[in-house]
Amino acid sequence: MSGTQTVKVYEEVLHQIKMYIEQHQLGPGDKLPSERELSELLNVGRSSIREAFRALELLGLIETRRGEGTFMRTYRPYHMVELLSTFILHEARTKEELAAAKMMLEIEVIHHVMTAVESSHIEVLHKILSDNQQSGAKLHHAFFQYLFEVSGNELLNRMWQLIDGFANTVHDFDFQPSFYHDVIEGMEKKNIDELRSWYEKGINLSKES
Repeated sequence: MSGTQTVKVYEEVLHQIKMYIEQHQLGPGDKLPSERELSELLNVGRSSIREAFRALELLGLIETRRGEGTFMRTYRPYHMVELLSTFILHEARTKEELAAAKMMLEIEVIHHVMTAVESSHIEVLHKILSDNQQSGAKLHHAFFQYLFEVSGNELLNRMWQLIDGFANTVHDFDFQPSFYHDVIEGMEKKNIDELRSWYEKGINLSKES
């Protein structure tokens, strides 16, 4: 599926979930259908439903309770999701700015964690890299998700997750394995000066027009 097709599916899923919420007059505390149920109802893949749920949760519109399901949170105007996704996913300049913002946040969290990194953190990062079930975008997300958790900055974490979710719908972020090893080695040596060069050397960004 091309980047343009992915964007259209992503937007359509957000729109249909918004319509479902409005048609069923769901309010704070009401339960949403499961990923599987919405996938069958909207005739789209569960991965698309999952991405849409993640965007809605990061915007504070829904919450997932382990073992219970997904529920509505305090009401906000749902059209903000449509406006936000349309702005981000249609403006060519914004697509480039989105990629730049993702890079800035990831460089910043490396810098932040580097100043207080411990051997236990390094061990976890190596374990993430050695997990054969993770590669490409999944590996990158897991690697940086851990760094943002270690940073303890919840706002920065939420900003990154939202930008990362949208960015991956318009770009294929593919990093060389050496990038992650450079980051870990640099963190151990407190080599702050090379942060940007690691990132720019390691990334192979496939742009979708």
